[in-house]
Amino acid sequence: MEADRWIDRVNAQKTHLPEIAELAALEVELRAQLKSLNDAQAALKPVRSAYEESQREGDRLRARAVSLDTTLGNSTANARELAALQTELQHVRELLERSDDLELERLIAVEPLDEAVSAIRAAAQPAVARRSELQVAIGELQAGLDDEMTALRAARVETASALGPELLARYEAAFARVGTSGASQIVSGRCDGCRIALSPLDLDRWKVQAEGSFMACPECGRLLLP
Repeated sequence: MEADRWIDRVNAQKTHLPEIAELAALEVELRAQLKSLNDAQAALKPVRSAYEESQREGDRLRARAVSLDTTLGNSTANARELAALQTELQHVRELLERSDDLELERLIAVEPLDEAVSAIRAAAQPAVARRSELQVAIGELQAGLDDEMTALRAARVETASALGPELLARYEAAFARVGTSGASQIVSGRCDGCRIALSPLDLDRWKVQAEGSFMACPECGRLLLP
């Protein structure tokens, strides 16, 4: 009975470690932070794409302006061709000025969104680190409990070997029905397995049972120890 109760306690402890409860709460927190991060990234993505497009357009216009300027500086073309080049250069420079203004405007829009993403990631780092610590701790604790369980089960086998086959069969049958243990004690007139009070008649029967015999609890069927 004691061996089975200890096995049950250790088995329950494996799934009720304080670290497991802390990890579960931490996972809820991290899921909330992940949602915030996804929302912030979703808000940032189109604004950053627009900014990068402005950068590419600015680079294209600058390259065209340099090319036109170089061509004008080295050109031996006639006056009409030179005028056309000069007109195009002026137009490109005007476009570039507007492009630079737009790029700056979009950069100003990107920066707070980028900072929000970085802030969420930074805020999540301690929780991510703690989650890793808890996962390692839980693994180690459960491995220790598994070792303890192995020792307890070996001790149970040794203890059970000392029982007669008939008594052992009755105990195992009761254990299979109710779990935890196949026997119980009477505490303040109650079976400490099912917590149900025995009737006065059943208590009297339990008190006068013959040595070596074991009465079953009328409620749960556990063998009542003398």
